[in-house]
Amino acid sequence: MNILESGRTALGALWANKLRAMLTMLGIIIGVAAVITMVSLGAGAQKSVTDRLQALGSNLLYVRPGSSQQGRVSLGAGSSQTLELRDADLIRERVPTAVAVVPEYSGRAQAKAGALNTNTTVLGTTPAYVPTRNFTVAVGRFFTESEAARSERVCVLGATTAGTLFPDAPNPVGRSVRVRDVLFTVIGVLEAKGSQGFQDPDDQIVVPLEAARQRVFGADNLTSITVQVGSDSQTTATMVGIENLLRNLHRLAPGTDNDFSIRNQQDVVATITETNKTFSQLLLAIAGVSLLVGGIGIMNIMLVSVTERTREIGVRKAIGARSYDVMLQFLIESSLLSIFGGLLGIALGVGLSTWMSKVAGWNSLISTQAIIISFLFSAAVGVFFGLYPAQRAARANVIEALRYE
Repeated sequence: MNILESGRTALGALWANKLRAMLTMLGIIIGVAAVITMVSLGAGAQKSVTDRLQALGSNLLYVRPGSSQQGRVSLGAGSSQTLELRDADLIRERVPTAVAVVPEYSGRAQAKAGALNTNTTVLGTTPAYVPTRNFTVAVGRFFTESEAARSERVCVLGATTAGTLFPDAPNPVGRSVRVRDVLFTVIGVLEAKGSQGFQDPDDQIVVPLEAARQRVFGADNLTSITVQVGSDSQTTATMVGIENLLRNLHRLAPGTDNDFSIRNQQDVVATITETNKTFSQLLLAIAGVSLLVGGIGIMNIMLVSVTERTREIGVRKAIGARSYDVMLQFLIESSLLSIFGGLLGIALGVGLSTWMSKVAGWNSLISTQAIIISFLFSAAVGVFFGLYPAQRAARANVIEALRYE
């Protein structure tokens, strides 16, 4: 009996028990579909976060104050007041690889427009904020250098804030917004970028730096400095240059910790990627358990099939079938179960990923590699778990098999 004939016989045996074969394949179908869906959603989420971070600006460094302590309790990074406007000015002057330097002061405040109000982020910055962070002004304009120098009470709204305060006005330019009893005139609205999960760049009011520091918050320090680097290859050198400069400016003794922190965009992306990878591995482990359960189901059904067809095995051996032929037939049957289950699982996984992307609004990125690996794994599961029942059938004694009722 050749492989082709064994395959036809195996297909006939599976077709004769269609319902049982389908139920046997369920574990493989669910396992493969789960692997493809989880990998697609994980890859989609990672790509979405990376794209949105890149949309905030390329080759950026974020300089923030260090942590302060209250007694023995650390108040967390950014809680101290160690950054000053002078720091930003000297970084611009003395670090040649810093293409743009944007000083920022931000805080939460209540903003009111007529009868509507919202608690939002008020960001004081300079006109360099827009090109550095890759923002586009959708309506109106951004404030100028002269307006910033005069601390004029003008503001540019994020898309979310504009929609909250002026839901019926597609163009709120010229309208007024009151922030902590300071009246600002709206001169523009930023184009929406979308939430990054941990922050929403669309939920903010952008005002001149000194207007935020002096008029709104009454502060002299900075909450952050954004530095744009010319290229990725200059990132490390720029970080070292900024660190050395700030340590000298802040008069930090050798061996003491920095009173500031510097992070680059790649660090943020790497952190989010590592988090997504951990969750994806956990979900893949669960999906792998489903495949193993499916494999055990195949072995169980194949053992039942061997028992049911013991007399058939005896007849085949009596008319000349070799033990190898019998083993091959049952091994092909178990392999076909896992292969068909894998194909159906691929169809279900791709369908679920597409459905979640279109209907549920989740980002998904179907991975060809995940499809190939999950299919090969499902086929290997069928061979592995079908091997013992096939060997058991091959070792059946002809006389005992013929006597079996």
